Amino acid sequence: MKNRTNIRFLNHFIVGVFLVFLFGHVNAQSLYECPAGNISFTSNADLEIIKASSDKLKGLLDVEKNTFAFNIDVASFQGFNSDLQKEHFNENYLESNIFPKASFSGKIIDKIDPTKATQTIRAKGKMNIHGIQQERIINVELVKKGDSYTFSSGFNVLLADHGITIPRIVYQKISETISVNVSGNLKMKK
Repeated sequence: MKNRTNIRFLNHFIVGVFLVFLFGHVNAQSLYECPAGNISFTSNADLEIIKASSDKLKGLLDVEKNTFAFNIDVASFQGFNSDLQKEHFNENYLESNIFPKASFSGKIIDKIDPTKATQTIRAKGKMNIHGIQQERIINVELVKKGDSYTFSSGFNVLLADHGITIPRIVYQKISETISVNVSGNLKMKK
């Protein structure tokens, strides 16, 4: 139990240091925040479809430095087929008491063009789910609306990449590949 507490502390500490380092000295004109974005996932297995979503996605984007950081409270997902399914998600698979946050942070590969109404950019960074980081490149669509942006993206997550195992007894009810969709608004931070 002490080891799990140390891992949880280390995860929070690393994310905190990263955010301070990444956004500690930025030009306010280039910093955008997402106070409440949406994230949903679907497990489309042979015997069952599981869907859940959360509107608690938080993030920052620095257009000048082409950096970003987003995180979600894992326990905030709602909409499962049953309360028991949600309990298993949090206790047996994502272990949200040990790994309470999932995050994605890194650099924007493509320069964001503020003159374009719509553009697709690539975000390259570390995706941390269940305490295991994987480097990912994800395509994101940005739509400029005045002095803000909306963003949306869809991608897949392999459970095995993040140390999440499926017991044989429910193997046909949980997909090994989870479809994820994210969206939200980025408003200029004042």
